[in-house]
Amino acid sequence: MEPPMTDLFDPCEFNGVRLKNRIALSPLTRTRSNDAGEAGELQALYYAQRASAGLLITEATPVTPGGRGGPFIPGLWSDDQIAGWRQVTDAVHAKGGVIFCQLWHAGRLSHSSLSGGEPPVAPSAMRQPGQIFTAQGLQPYEEARALRLDEMQQIVELFRAAAVRAKQAGFDGVELHAAHSYLIDAFLRDMTNKRNDAYGGSIENRARLLVEVLQAIIGVWGPERTAIRLAPIGHAYQAWDSDPEPLFTYVVERLNELKVGWLDLVEGDTGISRTAEPSFDLQKLRRLFKGALIANNLYDRDMAIAARAADTADIIAFGRPFIANPDLVERLRQGAPLAVAPPAAYYGGGARGYTDWPTLEEAAAKV
Repeated sequence: MEPPMTDLFDPCEFNGVRLKNRIALSPLTRTRSNDAGEAGELQALYYAQRASAGLLITEATPVTPGGRGGPFIPGLWSDDQIAGWRQVTDAVHAKGGVIFCQLWHAGRLSHSSLSGGEPPVAPSAMRQPGQIFTAQGLQPYEEARALRLDEMQQIVELFRAAAVRAKQAGFDGVELHAAHSYLIDAFLRDMTNKRNDAYGGSIENRARLLVEVLQAIIGVWGPERTAIRLAPIGHAYQAWDSDPEPLFTYVVERLNELKVGWLDLVEGDTGISRTAEPSFDLQKLRRLFKGALIANNLYDRDMAIAARAADTADIIAFGRPFIANPDLVERLRQGAPLAVAPPAAYYGGGARGYTDWPTLEEAAAKV
């Protein structure tokens, strides 16, 4: 198939960052760190294999042990974790790639076995239905306790310290994970935030922690190298907001005031559907946001080309297709068939199903 007439594959520049193309690797949790939450040679190879993407965004990287959504996830809560991530960034940069680290706190969607026996934390006390995968296997989610007012600045400091470590590890920028009902997102939504103090009630109050964390990150990285992920109409973990349009309009207005450089916008329910209710026209946020907008969720080649033709996004993110197609950019350029990874390969398992997927060229050489 002839390469399409599109700028999707052309070099571009946003916020002073030069990208090979307008394709991003979306964050993908792969649970392959060691017991200490350290990245290393395996992660370095994995990300380097996918460095043909214009922008790589790492798997969600916890800022504290109790901010993990499961075991074997590489973090940045300790200085001991810097060296492993430095292997990753060096490998990506050797391939001419650009890589941001996504900073994350899972909030109520964590487990006491991950935090030395301490219960998970949330804006308001609640128990998430369902089970979480732990080192001891599947266990029920636990009752999360509400964070005290005097703990809020401790949360901000966790993100700031992780942002410093990300810089020391050689990343090109960071993304704040503020989606999918994890801690920052849970503060935003009226379904999960029942507080009656400065961090609850009004939209301004519910967005306060997000703004404070962003200010701390920007203090380390500057706004041009700071990104944020939002999922305005997503229903992750059975949670949403009763009126998302004014909430996320306010949030994006604050992003503009802070001059945040990148908005990673999940359209619908991540990995499930591009529609959800209550809904609104997310292009309102595209028109409002002054930085680079990354469109995210279930895009394929034709949709990505159409999005660029209509200028509904600056960059298009692909997630699961990158798992089994390390050379996804070239496959999309050619319109070549895509390999499909079985769900069993998503999490754990070492190199198998992680770094052993062949490129088109490697597959052809074996025939």
